[in-house]
Amino acid sequence: QVQLVESGGGVVQAGGSLRLSCAASGITGIINAIGWYRQAPGKQRELVAGITNGGSTNYGDSVKGRFTISRDNAKNTVYLEMNSLKPEDTAVYYCNGRPYGYNWPSRYWGQGTQVTVSS
Repeated sequence: QVQLVESGGGVVQAGGSLRLSCAASGITGIINAIGWYRQAPGKQRELVAGITNGGSTNYGDSVKGRFTISRDNAKNTVYLEMNSLKPEDTAVYYCNGRPYGYNWPSRYWGQGTQVTVSS
């Protein structure tokens, strides 16, 4: 099994920044990529950003140029640096571990961390 634990959420004013962390443990060798998803009240969960073991990244259109995903392989941790935050970024942010040969999202979810951006 794979365990994912998010941290770093909080309340920030519009225009501010936050950095989220996703720490992976367990059988992490089966994981090819880690993605950050978010879900706002009344909306579907959406992929915000993803990063593969090789360092390839992808971003949702709404966060391109503002968010940066990175990883520290030695710590089995993936980060999401969020800048120029907007009220519409308010959501619960989840990380998801995608095993080799699978598509997004997988069944490996963290518990989520709340991000609230005030106007």
